[in-house]
Amino acid sequence: MKIGIIGAGNIGGNLTRRLTALGHRVSVANSRGPQTLTALVEETGATAVTVAEAARDAEVVVVTIPLKNIPDLPAGLFDGAAEGFVVIDTGNYYPRRRDGRIAAIEDEGLTESRWTERHLGHPVIKAFNGTYAADILERPRPAGDPDRIAIPVAGDDEAAKKTVRALVDELGFDTVDAGGIDDSWRQQPDTPVYGLRAGVEAVTRALAEASPVRTEEFRG
Repeated sequence: MKIGIIGAGNIGGNLTRRLTALGHRVSVANSRGPQTLTALVEETGATAVTVAEAARDAEVVVVTIPLKNIPDLPAGLFDGAAEGFVVIDTGNYYPRRRDGRIAAIEDEGLTESRWTERHLGHPVIKAFNGTYAADILERPRPAGDPDRIAIPVAGDDEAAKKTVRALVDELGFDTVDAGGIDDSWRQQPDTPVYGLRAGVEAVTRALAEASPVRTEEFRG
């Protein structure tokens, strides 16, 4: 597939490494410009582009940047994307450590990904937000392996969710359907599943045990 990745930090960089190794055509962008991605491009064979170009012809677009920077993404970000393209949101809300207080999340009760979706103007599938970046490189396992990690995937569009779950499977991880975007609070920071390295059964149980009450540490 043609995949665009916006954000070349820990998650974005390692997804670039794995997806290119699997034979996907990857375009990667960051806020500092293509010239700062030379090393990643030389390592992976990905194409460095501007943020505005990242989604061009892409069947999947991964948005993996700090939540506070979502509103600063350029207008028309998805112009030129492939028909039926899917957006993966890996983001998390860290009000004290990074993002500042976002009233729509804390006062209006929007899930982090619903807030992101509204700013992007396109449905998103939430995945990889609680995944350790190193695990993307170090913990892939074949299907059926007892040590295979499961990743929760939330989204409203069932066809898009199916695409993302297939891609996660190809990357070497199982998936658990975590419901719609309004249910994605179950995988936000400080929930039982966040950062959990476990299989389908344990991840399913952790999602069920989540509380919708935002803990003090994750309030601005």
